[in-house]
Amino acid sequence: MWQDKLKEIIYILENSSVNEIEVTFWGRKYRVKKSPDILESEPLSTTVPSSIRESKPTESVPVSGTVGSDSGEKLLAPMPGTFFRAPSPDDPPFVSKGDIVKKGHVLCIIEAMKIMNEIESEHDGVITDILANDSDPVEYNQPLFVIDPS
Repeated sequence: MWQDKLKEIIYILENSSVNEIEVTFWGRKYRVKKSPDILESEPLSTTVPSSIRESKPTESVPVSGTVGSDSGEKLLAPMPGTFFRAPSPDDPPFVSKGDIVKKGHVLCIIEAMKIMNEIESEHDGVITDILANDSDPVEYNQPLFVIDPS
């Protein structure tokens, strides 16, 4: 229940000009920040060394790695934590590539502060890609799955 409230707070913060919200409910204090504090110790230099100005443009090299699908909705991590594909190491994963999911279907678990948070599908469709590895740390708004609406 408190997770839903926290999601609402994050949504309100994202859609407002406020940078930080701090709330207390059920004896717990939660602080959500849009962007980290920026400390400016020295002004940045705007001069460019002549060696950089005179250098020739380099040829661009494609970056290796997996290319995500352009079609489909990306499910983003609602919080930072540890990504788990299954409820326990002995159980099969919640979903695999090619699985058909409905809105509200549990896709994974993100462990944050020793709390296991079930992450549900926000769309109906087919899982076309799983972008996070089991037991890896994930960041807020990191893409986890690609769901192709059918």
